[in-house]
Amino acid sequence: MAHRAAYSILRCLHNGPITGALQQPGLVQLTAAAAAAATTATVRQQQAFLLHQLRRLSTSLPSADLDAEVAVIGAGVVGLAIARELALRGRSVLLLEAGPNFGMETSSRNSEVIHAGLYYPQGSLKARLCVAGKQALYAFGEAHDVPHRRLGKLLVATSEAQLPALDRLRAAAAANGVQLQPLSGAQVAELEPAVRCVAALLSPTTGILDSHSFMAELHRQFEEAGGTTAFHARVEGGSVGGPVKRLRVRDAGSGEEVELATAAVVNAAGLHAQAVAASLQGLPPASIPPLHLAKGNYFTLAAGSLATMGPGGSPARFRPLIYPLPEPGTAGLGTHLTLDMSDGVRFGPDVEWLPAGTDPRNIDYTVSPARAEPFYAAIRAYLPGLPDGALQPAYSGVRPKVVGPGQPAGDFVVAGPRQHGVQGLACLFVIESPGLTSALPLAQLAATRLDEPPA
Repeated sequence: MAHRAAYSILRCLHNGPITGALQQPGLVQLTAAAAAAATTATVRQQQAFLLHQLRRLSTSLPSADLDAEVAVIGAGVVGLAIARELALRGRSVLLLEAGPNFGMETSSRNSEVIHAGLYYPQGSLKARLCVAGKQALYAFGEAHDVPHRRLGKLLVATSEAQLPALDRLRAAAAANGVQLQPLSGAQVAELEPAVRCVAALLSPTTGILDSHSFMAELHRQFEEAGGTTAFHARVEGGSVGGPVKRLRVRDAGSGEEVELATAAVVNAAGLHAQAVAASLQGLPPASIPPLHLAKGNYFTLAAGSLATMGPGGSPARFRPLIYPLPEPGTAGLGTHLTLDMSDGVRFGPDVEWLPAGTDPRNIDYTVSPARAEPFYAAIRAYLPGLPDGALQPAYSGVRPKVVGPGQPAGDFVVAGPRQHGVQGLACLFVIESPGLTSALPLAQLAATRLDEPPA
């Protein structure tokens, strides 16, 4: 379908200049065709944003004074999933996105991995929603023709000293209902000759997907169910304490600010969720968790690098994803090897903590070539054939976290009236990995908590 090629190109445009594979002979026409398809697919989305002319939906709303029953703030993958879920439940939904299109921040700057649910504490939202989300995402992909591949993942121990950690990871996965297959170093060598390790765990349910096709399908279903999308619509404040929620929204194109009235609000603004929450009068400030930002940089392989990465300089071709064991205290899963839907190899992300107080609107997503040096050391621990000069800067993303450097990883925060005491308001904070995998059950949870009464 045209939107798939279009949004693959849009991903490259979002993440930086068109480089690498898109410059290879034979792909210029594809780039042009996809860009044209993207333009066609988004013409309706890019029409002038005139909020003051939004049609009143009084025939389906509890009050003719409302612009919509529910406003969802943020059109990343989680905001899209929530808007779709609410619309499918029969709600009148207005989706507000500050950017010119959906999914232009964290949702388009990640590894596009369907996670199995291995790492997260038993009973945590991350554990429960990741396991449920994995199953839902595979089913969604099959039902709606969203490109995805169940490739599996190898988690490798590169020394005898790491074997106890490998055992602990297997036990943690089992506690979450995820079964892993233990492999010896020799078995891994048969499966992936380029990989060096003493032992590994195979996760057969890990996979990858085209995140932009997924988001495009979520958005299509949302609008098909009657939802309305407003791009270039930045929420700058409002009040949520009463039965009618009022949002001040600025049109990025005209600079016009208008007030919208809704019966309920979902704050799914991603990196900006804390700032949006702080601008809403009536929400207790103590209910807003802290925000720490961790930038993750990615590198790709230079053309021809795979030709010599196997044993003795032989060619290498990877089928499962390759993950080292998580490094304690780094807030990441290690510098891992993932594949895209075209079998392109990429490495990352690393963890680069941004200074406290960094404004998410002013993040520099540039990948410094100097960051390649620690990448080489980390990758060669399990992929010793990586040649010098093989890594090229690709793109970066930023993960919102509830805790800072050196602290144990935190959980998702999905706060409804029972958590913060405000009727008709749901806030989602620090939705980092595995947020993409968890998007569909996260949407169900947010829609349910939105309607709960205060405690």
